[in-house]
Amino acid sequence: MSIRIQVSSASTPTAEKYIMSDALRNAVEVAIALEQPLLLTGEPGTGKTRLAFKVAAELAKVSSNFHFADQPLIFNTKTTSTARDLFYTYDALAHFQAANINKAASGAATNDFIDLQAFGKAIALTNPTGLDTKRFRTDLGKKAQSSVVLIDEIDKAPRDFPNDILAEIERYEFQIKEQDNYAVRRDPQQRVVVIMTSNSEKNLPDAFLRRCVFYHIPFPDQDQLLAIAKTQLGEATKYTDQLLNELIEKFNTVRQTAVRKPPATAELIAWLRILEMRDIMHKKASEHPTYLRDHLSVLVKTKEDLDAVKDLF
Repeated sequence: MSIRIQVSSASTPTAEKYIMSDALRNAVEVAIALEQPLLLTGEPGTGKTRLAFKVAAELAKVSSNFHFADQPLIFNTKTTSTARDLFYTYDALAHFQAANINKAASGAATNDFIDLQAFGKAIALTNPTGLDTKRFRTDLGKKAQSSVVLIDEIDKAPRDFPNDILAEIERYEFQIKEQDNYAVRRDPQQRVVVIMTSNSEKNLPDAFLRRCVFYHIPFPDQDQLLAIAKTQLGEATKYTDQLLNELIEKFNTVRQTAVRKPPATAELIAWLRILEMRDIMHKKASEHPTYLRDHLSVLVKTKEDLDAVKDLF
């Protein structure tokens, strides 16, 4: 068996291809104006994570008062995450081992084992020349910089995590306990834009929610899915609007029929790309039932859903 699939650069998601609704753009602008985190919810695959890349790219282009990086700083929340992890990490074990090895010498300094993480690095980058950068080993450069910070899937963290960062997200400062509580503060001449995502796996504390701007990204309708598909596939796509609409209708039927995990927008785009690579452009979607069924593995991810939708094709 030989598999011949050509991957083009057009299949790589970019900030330019992200379609931001007017309501979502308004939520972003409100969060920036109020200097509050933007908390996003919505089905997986609706673009919550990718919004941070879009916002960073746009701010880097249009912001005249602040020097924004064109890529966000990312913190991927885990079930074991603590508030400190969002700002910095301290490798105590490596420090202990180094201290034992260097008993005869002066010993290893604490700063050799402290690394700034997404939110902490963003705060420090606003004022690199005003900090004692010898207190950690993260290189900040010399030029002050504003940043977008993505705290992805914050609802994965222990319940105390959001409450433990209340002061930090209001004041944009934190302390390094291992450096005698050395304070790192944001320079008011620069900005830190925080975007948080949640899959609503558990409720977040009320005190935390009061400090956020909230927006729920609804699942796109047929017209929005068509616009997203055309943007993501690029101008070189072989799809006609008629064929895309037929395939999107099939996709929506799969979503309505699935019993465990309805496919999301990202899976629609992957499905359309693989079908385009297989070159089905010469017939209507209704004339490809077997072919479409053979590629359901892109859309459905459980046996229950496969059994439920396979008769649709």
